[in-house]
Amino acid sequence: MLLITVDGPFLSILNKEIMVKEFTKTASEITGLSIDEILFFFKENPNENMAQGGIILSEKLRERREFLPK
Repeated sequence: MLLITVDGPFLSILNKEIMVKEFTKTASEITGLSIDEILFFFKENPNENMAQGGIILSEKLRERREFLPK
């Protein structure tokens, strides 16, 4: 059995379905395991609990929105 853990931001159900389908297919091809032997676990985190480049992600996204054309 293979467990794939995705630790990141909140995703829509549609995005999760797409990710699970594509990752499961690829993991099955690489490992030779059947798709029934591949498990997914999502750990979703709010943007204020993540940082990139020394900046809290929620702040980074807020700054990016300020520079988008209106």
